[in-house]
Amino acid sequence: MADPTGFLKYEREEPKKKSKEERLSSWGEVYADVDPAERNDQVRKQASRCMDCGIPFCHSGGSGCPLGNLIPEWNDLVRRGDWAAASDRLHATNNFPEFTGKLCPAPCEAGCVLSISPLSGGPVSIKRVEQTIADQSWEAGYVQPQVSEVSSGRRVAVVGSGPAGLAAAQQLTRAGHEVTVFERDDRLGGLLRYGIPEFKMEKKVLDRRLAQLRKEGTRFVTGCEVGVDLSVEDLRAQYDAVVLAVGALRGRDDTTTPGRELAGIHLAMEHLVPANKYVEGDGPPAIDARGKHVVIIGGGDTGADSYGTATRQGALSVTQLDQYPMPPSARDDARSPWPTWPYILRTYAAHEEAGERKFAVAVKRFAGSEGRVTGVELQQVRVQKDPATGRREVIPVNDEIETLPADLVLLAIGFEGVEEMPLLDGLGLSLTRRGTLSCGADWQTETPGVFVCGDAHRGASLVVWAIAEGRSVANAVDTYLTGASDLPAPVHPTALPLAVV
Repeated sequence: MADPTGFLKYEREEPKKKSKEERLSSWGEVYADVDPAERNDQVRKQASRCMDCGIPFCHSGGSGCPLGNLIPEWNDLVRRGDWAAASDRLHATNNFPEFTGKLCPAPCEAGCVLSISPLSGGPVSIKRVEQTIADQSWEAGYVQPQVSEVSSGRRVAVVGSGPAGLAAAQQLTRAGHEVTVFERDDRLGGLLRYGIPEFKMEKKVLDRRLAQLRKEGTRFVTGCEVGVDLSVEDLRAQYDAVVLAVGALRGRDDTTTPGRELAGIHLAMEHLVPANKYVEGDGPPAIDARGKHVVIIGGGDTGADSYGTATRQGALSVTQLDQYPMPPSARDDARSPWPTWPYILRTYAAHEEAGERKFAVAVKRFAGSEGRVTGVELQQVRVQKDPATGRREVIPVNDEIETLPADLVLLAIGFEGVEEMPLLDGLGLSLTRRGTLSCGADWQTETPGVFVCGDAHRGASLVVWAIAEGRSVANAVDTYLTGASDLPAPVHPTALPLAVV
């Protein structure tokens, strides 16, 4: 059993980061290299803080992990030093723990019982334990291809190679189906490849997992846009089922602020994608922050990724703008009671390195000269809901204007859903009002034999939800093809995280 007093013996500790100077001088991950034996000893102590609660909210789909990760189980196995069994339990519910260990914001930690009171010293460092199990699994050779001993004779096409598509493909391949993943980009991985900067996850982490999928039998086709390079007719004729894991990459734009037409104003992904391609060796990016004053509009993950990318490119200054007031540093139980996802200030590694953040401000106008942006004019604002319509309104609180120099403006204000593409027209599918693709309880769209999962179904969300939906849609496809399935299905299409309305 777990050590019920472990959290009293050991304080929560985060992994050590490289120095700011070292981080800004390279594209490598921000965390310091630690000897594996020392790392494992540190993490065994962190795992000992887990009490193996009677009701473990950490692996509840509503308040914790939608994958249903068996967190108390592998915490105790790590505490006892049984890394092989811990790897087995972790991989039982998560195809790609090295992705989630690096990229997931850890709703499991928000749902940890030790999050109820700050007197506990903070939640168990579940994300760190998960990442260490994943690292140890690769180092010790626990991760091996799992080749199916039977063949169903059925063929499945997965469109999109992000985390949802890869999870679905791996599960279906292991169930004995012949799976082909189609990716329109030149390299595999979707947002894992070109949306996530190298300093958050080095792409060798992705490549070694892709190598495992290939050895298991999954086939990959890159540089192929289904519906253009491969017709919908040929797709349906060659495959018994189709899984759409095309993401929700249609970026939200600002079409109302005066000056938006000026050169030098871009959607954040227009900056991140070529920056990631540069790190892959594809040559200098067309949009480069070097020697420029950079203003990033939007306070979320994509904004933080652009922030860290701009500083590494050598920006003169970086300023990130957020319309909302600065969140509190600790959970406000009246606003977001445990175990819901807390509304708190989230500081990413990039924010510690350079630049600044401004809260409760909005752009009144983009200033320019000779057709290029030269600055942004800001006003202090408050955000409120119109009581009649429920729509969000941004209201200036005074007439004061602050002008920031800006040679490069990046809009990181969210995503509006699935991109318009010939594939959808060819399949007879239309988008919902939210810009997503709907499905029934069996993950099947209104077109028979065509399934959907991940951001294409849910809208832009977390990597852990993408993997959970990929695993669940694999169960549905397996059932559709064979009549029954033993594959796990951790989430229902209508599942939502617990939230305060």
